[in-house]
Parts: sequence; C-alpha cells; structure tokens
Amino acid sequence: MSNARRYRLNFRDLMAQCESNYARLLPFIRALGERDSLDLALGRGRPRTVHIRVLERSPYTTTLRLQDQALHDAMPAPRLTVRLYHDARLAEVTEASPFRRVQARYPYPNSQMHQRDEKAQWNRFLGEWLAHVHDHGRDAAPPWRRSGTTGD
Repeated sequence: MSNARRYRLNFRDLMAQCESNYARLLPFIRALGERDSLDLALGRGRPRTVHIRVLERSPYTTTLRLQDQALHDAMPAPRLTVRLYHDARLAEVTEASPFRRVQARYPYPNSQMHQRDEKAQWNRFLGEWLAHVHDHGRDAAPPWRRSGTTGD
C-alpha cells in the first residue's frame, strides 16, 4: 500500500459544486420563508415526498435536513444535512444518512468503507438530487418556483 497515491481534495471543484448547490437551494429557501418545513411531491402516478426542514437559522448560515421518502422498505431513503453559508453563497453536505458527519477525505481502506472523496461525492449527489427535485417537484403551498428561473 505504500505505492498508493495519496488522495488530494480538489478544493476548486468542491467550491464550484457548493456554489451550484447554494443556487439550487435558493428557491426552496425563498419558499420556506419563515416556515420551518416544506414538503414537495415528486413524480406522477405514485408520487413520493421530499421533506425539507430547517434545523437552525442564524444571520449568516442556515442548516437544512433534506429527506426523500423511501422508494422501497428494503432501501433506506437518502437524508442529508446541508449547511448554507449566505455570506459566501455556498451550501455543503455536513451529514449524510446513515453516517454522521461527512469528512473531507478518508483513509482508504477504512472500517466503514467510505470512499476517499466521500464529501465530494455527497455534494455532487446533492446537486443532482436538487436538479431533479427542481424539475419534478411541486408544493401544495404557494409556488416555490418563479417562472423563468432555474435555480442556477
């Protein structure tokens, strides 16, 4: 294992992903307003629900929990904790179910079998998930999408 190259976090790519995630989350933040939660129906026919809950609000940060309804009893639903940094306009995954805190990098191999770039992967997943929710989600309350905006 001594010949294995050490993983280096690509900070520029991670920050670009966090900026994109922040932009994708803005329509949901606006829709939440002063509310503490927002439920979005996804899909047609047999829709499932994405639940967005505010865990913490402060002048410069907001922490959200995003949870998708399980598709099947045997497959757990994704649940992410995301911190938004309003002054920097960044949003990053800080926890991912079933794990606790997501670290920037992990030694490999490790007992939990995390990938070396686990944090970057979770942030990419968040971006893809938010794009899907934006394209296919709908709220029973006032619309969270403004016509002509994509959230990017």
